[in-house]
Amino acid sequence: MRIKRSLVRIGAVAALIVPAVALPTAASAGHHSHDVETVVLASGLQGSVGSTIGPDGALYVPEANLGTVTRIDTRTGEKSTFATGLPKSIIGLGGAIDVAFKHGTAYVLVSVVSSDVGGNDVSGIYRVDDVDSFTVIADLGSFSSSHLPDYPVDVPSGLQYALEPVRGGFLVTDGHHNRILKVSLHGTISEFLVFDNIVPTGLAVRHGTVYLAEAGPVPHDPSTGKVVSFGVRYPVVTDVASGYSLLTDVELGKSGLFAVSQGDSPGDVPAGSPALPDSGELLKVDRDGTFSVVVDGLDLPTSVSISRNKAYIVTLGGDVLKVSGLGHRHGRH
Repeated sequence: MRIKRSLVRIGAVAALIVPAVALPTAASAGHHSHDVETVVLASGLQGSVGSTIGPDGALYVPEANLGTVTRIDTRTGEKSTFATGLPKSIIGLGGAIDVAFKHGTAYVLVSVVSSDVGGNDVSGIYRVDDVDSFTVIADLGSFSSSHLPDYPVDVPSGLQYALEPVRGGFLVTDGHHNRILKVSLHGTISEFLVFDNIVPTGLAVRHGTVYLAEAGPVPHDPSTGKVVSFGVRYPVVTDVASGYSLLTDVELGKSGLFAVSQGDSPGDVPAGSPALPDSGELLKVDRDGTFSVVVDGLDLPTSVSISRNKAYIVTLGGDVLKVSGLGHRHGRH
C-alpha cells in the first residue's frame, strides 16, 4: 500500500494509567520461552507510550516529550522523523500518546494538553497532513469535559490512551474516565462503552471484534488485569483472559492474541504509579482464559505492535524491543 504524504513526506477516582513517577532506566529483557529471541531494536525515545505498524511495514512511535512521531525501520532500527510540531507532554504524561493509520493516512492521539492541566492545545485526534502540518478532526477534551463520569475526576478533559481504527472512524480508550469513545472521520464523538473502575488501556480489532486490555484499579491485583472482547456493532463485553496485573496493551498476531503487562504492582500506591522495574511481561492469550509468558523481565512496557510473528515492544525507558519467534509454542502460565 502506498503511503500518502500524510505518510511519506513526512475506583473512586479512576487511575491515570500512564506513569508520571520516576522514569525508569533502560529496558531489559529477562527470561524467554524457547525459540524466542529478544533484542533492542532502537533506543533513546522520549516519552513514548503507543505504537503501530504502518502501511509500509515500519514501526511508528509518538515521542510525547518532543511532540513528534518517529518512524523506525523494523529491520535495521534506523530512526527518522515522520511528523513534528505536535503538542508536547505538559505534566509528565499525555502529549502525542498514540498513532494509527486509516486509508494510508496517519492520525495521532493527543491527550492531557488542555487548559485544565495548564495547556492551551486540543486534546484530541490530529490528522497528519504533512511533516509539520495537522488538522484536528475531533476535540476529545471538550467532549469529555462536557460529559463527565458520575464520580470525581482529577482531569475533566480525560486521559485518552489508545487509538484504534474501525469502520467509519476510530475507537479511543480513556483510562481516567473509564470509557471508550467512538469518533467518526468527520469528528462526531459519542460514548461507545462505559465501565466501572477497570482502567481501559490498549485496543486491537479484527473482523468486527474488539479486544481491550484492562489495567485494573489500584492496587492492581492480577485478577483485575484482563483482556476482554466485544463487537463493534454489538458491544457486549466478554472476558477473554485474566491473571496478570497492569495490562497496558493487546495485539493480534498470526499465531494468536498477545498482551503486555507492565508488571507487578508496588501495592496500594497513588493512581498512576508505575509497576515494579523489570517485572513486565509479553503474554500470549490461551484458549482456557489464562496467559502464557513469552518474555518476562521487561522494564515498564507500554505498548506492543506485531508483524510477521515479531513483536515490537515500547517501554517507558525509551527502548523498542524486537521479539522474534512468536509462532513457536510458549512457556509457563
